[in-house]
Amino acid sequence: MDNTARSERTRQAVIQAALAIIARDGPGRLTFDAIARESGVSKGGVMHQFPTKVDVLRALLEYQIQYFDDTPSLRAAKEGAPQKKGALAEQIARLRDVSHQPYSVAHAIVAALVEEPELLAVSRETSRRHAERIKAEAADTDLALLRWMAAQGLLLSAMFGMSPFSEAERERLFRRLMDDGKWGAAGEAKSAAKLRKTRK
Repeated sequence: MDNTARSERTRQAVIQAALAIIARDGPGRLTFDAIARESGVSKGGVMHQFPTKVDVLRALLEYQIQYFDDTPSLRAAKEGAPQKKGALAEQIARLRDVSHQPYSVAHAIVAALVEEPELLAVSRETSRRHAERIKAEAADTDLALLRWMAAQGLLLSAMFGMSPFSEAERERLFRRLMDDGKWGAAGEAKSAAKLRKTRK
């Protein structure tokens, strides 16, 4: 194994260890010593990859961003292939998926933002990109953005233990948010409208 592959393997081990610590013990227990114990990487090795705790938190934030960016339509766009699902549906589906998982990554983001508020800029830029994709496709941009924000609210309220809904109720609401047919013409993509015009 060459140095680059070994370095990336160590980096991923540190990230996974940090996620495990936050999920199990909370963000307050995220220390270099704890990461070293959890990952099996020496403390020096951890600090070589991530010189400060902020660097660890930034990596966790980027890990989450990558999850939300790694959607089929974005991959299709990069590869020049046709897109099967719109940005709004994909983002709501991702938020729903996260709502069924341990909130380790989401807690990591909260920890990152509390520790270093300037990391909000990274999160804002990602949200801005997703919002632009959603607006570009939506016939009713305000309604599409409201659906997206509602899905985020469902996730965040559950994550912070403030949700009044059972898991089944939350799942039903996510399904409703994803169902374009329940939202009338607002769910149609602009690209579909343009396609109909070109066929006339």
